[in-house]
Amino acid sequence: MENLQNNNIAILTENGFEEVELTSPKQALEKAGANVYIVSPQRGIVSAMKAHNWSIEVPVDKHISEANVNDFDALVLPGGVFNPDQLRLNKQAIDFIKGFFEAGKPVAAICHGPQSLISAAVVRGRTMTSYPSIKDDLINAGANWVDEEVVVDRGLITSRNPHDLPAFNKKLCEVFAEAVHAGQH
Repeated sequence: MENLQNNNIAILTENGFEEVELTSPKQALEKAGANVYIVSPQRGIVSAMKAHNWSIEVPVDKHISEANVNDFDALVLPGGVFNPDQLRLNKQAIDFIKGFFEAGKPVAAICHGPQSLISAAVVRGRTMTSYPSIKDDLINAGANWVDEEVVVDRGLITSRNPHDLPAFNKKLCEVFAEAVHAGQH
């Protein structure tokens, strides 16, 4: 078990995230000792989706306008169809994502989550995976797309779907424990 004691991890999300793609990594990180904060352009709560239906609501800890990359050690981007599509249209969210890459801090994205990375212009030259429907988007943005359950490239962890969560959670805890990756820029 990795030790993430005293690590502050941001999970950036909008409404419409895939429930288990937020709750499962959050639980794994907290079990490893991390402090996990939900950051969002929404205030109060964000709503999840499960099996194409609205499901749970999760409290927002920090509005995106109050979030500072310097306050966090790593970033997680859950998937879902609506969530990344909304995030990629939000300049503050995209700037927040870019800030982690500029600071060399690890980032993890699952399923449709890498769509936000495309808009942040940080995928060129990276080996990544994702939900198959955004494969072409990643390739067109300059990524080397592979069909694997979890991929790590210079501090960027990507995974395909909820079935890959055990491997994704294990790898994000390992990589986040390694701290800052100089090659992330």
